[in-house]
Amino acid sequence: MLSNAPLILFYTNLFAKPVDIAAMPKCAVPVEWTNDRRRLREAAAVVFHLPNYREVGDARKYPGQLWVAWSMESVENYRLTAEPAFMRHFDITMTYEAGSDVWMPYLPEAGWWEAARKAAIPLKTEDAPAVHFQSSKINQSGRDVFVAELSRSIGVDRYGRFNPTRHIEGPDLGRKTKLETIGRYRFCLALENSIAPDYVTEKMFDPLAAGTVPVYLGAPNAAEFVPENSYIDAASFGTPAELAAYLRHLIETPQEYQAYFAWRSKPLPAGLAARLGQISLPPLCRLAQLVQYRLERCGSQLSGGPSLPFGPASFVRTRLRRWRKAASGG
Repeated sequence: MLSNAPLILFYTNLFAKPVDIAAMPKCAVPVEWTNDRRRLREAAAVVFHLPNYREVGDARKYPGQLWVAWSMESVENYRLTAEPAFMRHFDITMTYEAGSDVWMPYLPEAGWWEAARKAAIPLKTEDAPAVHFQSSKINQSGRDVFVAELSRSIGVDRYGRFNPTRHIEGPDLGRKTKLETIGRYRFCLALENSIAPDYVTEKMFDPLAAGTVPVYLGAPNAAEFVPENSYIDAASFGTPAELAAYLRHLIETPQEYQAYFAWRSKPLPAGLAARLGQISLPPLCRLAQLVQYRLERCGSQLSGGPSLPFGPASFVRTRLRRWRKAASGG
């Protein structure tokens, strides 16, 4: 690594595990990655995974240092990430929100879309028209009630750790098995755990890759992330029963059902293609570019004494929490 490469430190865990430095992408700009908190003073930028906000409180901030707020989780699930008093401590945002300094959406890259368009559409062999995968209990979107009500009007097979009615038969190879399972159904319920602009996750994209039709409940601007007429917007129906009636109509009129796959034979919409251009570089490489740009513009001032942005009380609480966790072997 070049000696003049800016050091970017991942200060917090990524949920329960340290960030895997060996998995960092190779970037065109010089950069050094670390998750060693002992190197905090020399770091040009410090990345904090905001869902691990309890680990942030003992961080010292050195003059000239850039702090990065990183999260792929909905602001509806982590309300602190929308609090100005908390977010003012960060210089760069790196989230799924399109207005972030470093945009990090769930949107698949261009090669994924090309592969999805070329993939064969599997035969629909299951008796139930719809499938739903869910393992998390998070239910800010009302999806639990939605599934229960829809199931009264049309068959839905539910997989996953949360309230399943079916289980994977045979070896479970993870994502490969999940997509193969989805592909056997006409529809896949793609229900986000919360509803927020730009929060369009793999729940939308997995059915498109599997060759089935997503029935989507989530981001109000989801149409910006997919080709036209590639999914069914559950929110456009008054009740789950009305949605079920429309799904039955599509089953009874194969030509209308097949129209949901017409996007595969067309160029991607200009708006979607432009978004794919924005994410052609890995987000961490775009972060490295931004850090380098800001250092060149403002100059590195990594000298002088640190401050405690969250205050002495937060510092002590966080240190005690770390000590107790280490003492318990956690």
